[in-house]
Amino acid sequence: MNIQRFTAATSREALAKARMAFGEGTLILSNRPTEHGVEVVATAEDSLAQLDEDMAVASAKTAPQPRREAPPSYKDVAGKVEDDATQLAMSTLSFQDYVRERMLRKRSESGQSPAQERSNTFTSEAPPFKPTPAAPKAAQIVRKTAAAPAAAATSALPQGIVEELHAMKEMMEDRFNTLTWLGQARQNPIQSNMMLKLIRAGYSPTLSRTILERMPEDMDANASGRWVIDVLERNLRTDADKPALKEEGGIFALIGATGVGKTTTAAKLAGLCAGAYGAASVGLITLDTYRVGAHEQLRAYGKMLGVVAHLAHDRAALQDLLGLLSNKKMVLIDTSGLAPRDPRKRELLELLDLPNIKRLLVLNSSGHGDTLDDVISSFKQSSAQQVIFSKIDEAVKLGPAIDAAIRHQLTVRGVTTGQRVPEDWEAAVAPKLIRQSLQSSTQSAYDPSASELGFFFSQAGGQKSVRGHLDA
Repeated sequence: MNIQRFTAATSREALAKARMAFGEGTLILSNRPTEHGVEVVATAEDSLAQLDEDMAVASAKTAPQPRREAPPSYKDVAGKVEDDATQLAMSTLSFQDYVRERMLRKRSESGQSPAQERSNTFTSEAPPFKPTPAAPKAAQIVRKTAAAPAAAATSALPQGIVEELHAMKEMMEDRFNTLTWLGQARQNPIQSNMMLKLIRAGYSPTLSRTILERMPEDMDANASGRWVIDVLERNLRTDADKPALKEEGGIFALIGATGVGKTTTAAKLAGLCAGAYGAASVGLITLDTYRVGAHEQLRAYGKMLGVVAHLAHDRAALQDLLGLLSNKKMVLIDTSGLAPRDPRKRELLELLDLPNIKRLLVLNSSGHGDTLDDVISSFKQSSAQQVIFSKIDEAVKLGPAIDAAIRHQLTVRGVTTGQRVPEDWEAAVAPKLIRQSLQSSTQSAYDPSASELGFFFSQAGGQKSVRGHLDA
């Protein structure tokens, strides 16, 4: 069977490549965003029809049945699937009756007994379930009815064909999820428009879909906008109900990737504490022995604030300096910037594994969502993770940073808005950050159109759910 993958910068280019390979009879099996653009898996309708014929021949050789008709072509099946998609608004009970009715009709046409039918089909009847008017449940029913293939039928086919059938089933489930969402969007344009706004603001399809699936259906456009903002504000954790960092005091180690602004952020926090409690209340330590001029940069900031910056080469030196600075209100430890997969990262985290050291993860708020996820997962710790959003002034969209903080349940302790020390520092205020993220009017080549929303959900089954901890 000829199934090919096509990758391009945009979905339209990928679809154009697929059509060039298979012509007008191109069938798109799946599509998903990748680090290189958009990946489309496609085949020709004739190939699927040939697969049906090969399956029929293989089944006839291994388990011949009298009066058995050739299996339906893929075009017939595809037509029936499209008919099914238009019926997504039906209740689950009527959908179950519809499936049973079709199976009974198929048995009567083929002249087979129920036992023979069960041995020659890949779909088993679904168990009874309670009726509900929710249209999205139809996709779950299809998955349940296709989840238990008959062992006798699969064992009668070559292993390669069985694997292709399973892969095709997963792709069709993904496409059914897409049809379900698009059917909902047509019925509820307010929900569709709100989804498009969240995606364009930089929020992930995973979080956006989780929020909008819980939105009440009887809301108008203004009410739905306020409801979404309220949900985002409640789920973005900040230190609004806690003392600010300069008031809390203690030992803080600033960690994160290269170039996110850890040294400048340490200088800003030192300046805030020195302004409130005097220069003698602050201690500065740097562990950055890799970057050229790192110690000199922190020392220059310290000299400007009237604070001495110390250099620790190893764990013993760090422990000695912490003992020396134990009477300070706040001690700030500047660390080396390391990539998430840098082997030295583990050594750094072990070095900071000392009593009373609290880690502050500095996140570049202008970073891509996947990059932020990678950094957060790499520097993850068992206790509650605290973060600082840096370079807010450089971020075209704040959605990715806020989205990552919500999904990973991070507590935002502050934001930096420029290079000035210590002026460009602000407290983390959830309502302000959420509204700022949704007010972006910048037109981007990466923004999807309403017709392209389906591409964001074709792989929805593989996305990590955030339903368990979302407060809606």
